[in-house]
Amino acid sequence: MPGIEVKGAPTLADADAEAFVAESLEELVKSHIPYLLAGTFAVSAYTGIIRPTKDLDIFCKAGDYARILAHFKEKDYEIEVEDDRWLGKVRKGRHFFDVIFAGSNGTMPISDTWFDNASQIEMNGHKVRIIAPTELIWSKCFVQLRHRYDGGDVVHMILRAHDQIDWHRLLNHMEVHWEVLLIHLLNFRWIYPTERDKVPDWLMDELLDRLRAQRELPLPQMKICRGRMFSRVDFEIDVKEWGFADVGGEGELREGVDEASLEGGPV
Repeated sequence: MPGIEVKGAPTLADADAEAFVAESLEELVKSHIPYLLAGTFAVSAYTGIIRPTKDLDIFCKAGDYARILAHFKEKDYEIEVEDDRWLGKVRKGRHFFDVIFAGSNGTMPISDTWFDNASQIEMNGHKVRIIAPTELIWSKCFVQLRHRYDGGDVVHMILRAHDQIDWHRLLNHMEVHWEVLLIHLLNFRWIYPTERDKVPDWLMDELLDRLRAQRELPLPQMKICRGRMFSRVDFEIDVKEWGFADVGGEGELREGVDEASLEGGPV
């Protein structure tokens, strides 16, 4: 497994937090359950940005998250299943780390591909697998809430690790939601006008060509709000009061569309 040059590491709140992280990593190594280091630790490693953090983000496959929680429960840690769709937690006192096996919006299941493309770093005396830049960007593209926005991490990753990004794989990950990728890339171009060449021309051409083709299509017949893929809270009113369909399910039809004309279509 290839190693990478670590450009930086986040700061932890105090000596107790440092001890918790060290002990947690040691237990993860002992468990022999596959996992990836992600979150702020990964951003710092690739970009050199040093900022405080209060926890670890550990990524694993859905089939392994229960095993990780069970391992730590046996070691007298407290465990929580915060959301069985994507997130568990391991706690000891006031410290914790997240065990993440999918995106909170259902777009990002952790699979073997994540491990196949991972790199390795040295941390607390252990060789630790770290999420690849491509998947790290994917994991942050949809984190756009009123109180938290990870777009800064996305553009910093492009700036500092563009040569390690597999752009074809990133496009494949974002295929259905290519407009979200385009917006992040446009943000990058606006923020760093002298660095526009860090994003390959073919990718911008492909995304802009999709946009041109999309503009020739008629409007969708069903009113859809995909905003809840960013934040369930911020876009709750759209679904509950304004008649928009959520990511799944049905909503009202766009004004001027006859419901009878849709009968007999695919279920």
